[in-house]
Amino acid sequence: MPFKRLLGDLLQNIPGAQGAIIADWEGEAVDQVARIDEYQLKVTGAHKGVILTNLREVVKRLGGDEPQEIVITTKKLQTLILPITHDYFLVLTLQRGGALGRAMFEARRCVGLLRKEIA
Repeated sequence: MPFKRLLGDLLQNIPGAQGAIIADWEGEAVDQVARIDEYQLKVTGAHKGVILTNLREVVKRLGGDEPQEIVITTKKLQTLILPITHDYFLVLTLQRGGALGRAMFEARRCVGLLRKEIA
């Protein structure tokens, strides 16, 4: 499976991108590419998995649909969380002020390619 290649292409296509990780429903890293500390990216991926799981539960209780994407903006970073399947998700981190629109476009494209690989 070309996960690493797809993640590498994702980072290369987004100015300010810091790291991309595919994790499973438990927050365990499946594959990653990083311009930052790899351990920190794994921790970020696991933490964002908790956020995704909690949001899914809240939305389900309220009768809503499955979340398609989550954007978290902090003082220094922007983080995108996109479910690939119910069991896998993509986390992309980029510098604040980076190309968020471009990041969303490229992340959506990457998720589409990842779904084909996982299926």
